[in-house]
Amino acid sequence: MSISQDRRAHWDERHAAHEPVELLEVDPSLEEEVARLTPGRALDLGTGDGRNAVWLALRGWTVTGVDFSSVGLDHARARAQAEGVSVEWVLADLLEWRPPAAPFDLVVLFFIHVAPEDRRTIHRMAARAVGPGGTLLVVGHDRSNLDEGTGGPQDPEVLFTAAEVAAELPGLRIERAEVVRRPLGDDRWRIDAVVCAVRPTG
Repeated sequence: MSISQDRRAHWDERHAAHEPVELLEVDPSLEEEVARLTPGRALDLGTGDGRNAVWLALRGWTVTGVDFSSVGLDHARARAQAEGVSVEWVLADLLEWRPPAAPFDLVVLFFIHVAPEDRRTIHRMAARAVGPGGTLLVVGHDRSNLDEGTGGPQDPEVLFTAAEVAAELPGLRIERAEVVRRPLGDDRWRIDAVVCAVRPTG
């Protein structure tokens, strides 16, 4: 079994479990950034069970969600149907998929933790999908989460910093690149790297 097939099988198994892989609530970073944007075309890369994609669709965005787990996308479709919204779901590996020619107004990647070279490939693809004036939002576990935070991958190689992500987004203007500490209660924290970038219009 190839690395890609093994990774896909792992996520199919996780999504097949009874408990949801992700929180039911929208991620705070997405809510914060979208509050200032006018709804348009959105692309959710690594959509998983569709939590963020459905949340965007409920707020008037035309959304495409891409993931390589067929089980995750089955859950996403059920979630969208339950909420009464339409989302275009695409079954594809982010390392192989290429965005359509028509650019997006918002591209989001949440907690995509892969080897550094794969991460850079995905980030370059995501940057290309952003249209003039569009926004790219990347959120993941900061490398400091390994020692100072709670949860997330325990392999430092797949973690990253905001500065590393910001350097991997050609053609975009970085508007935000920082570490955000999210309280989980009982003196526990989730430490995220958050990067927001925009493609200039001129």
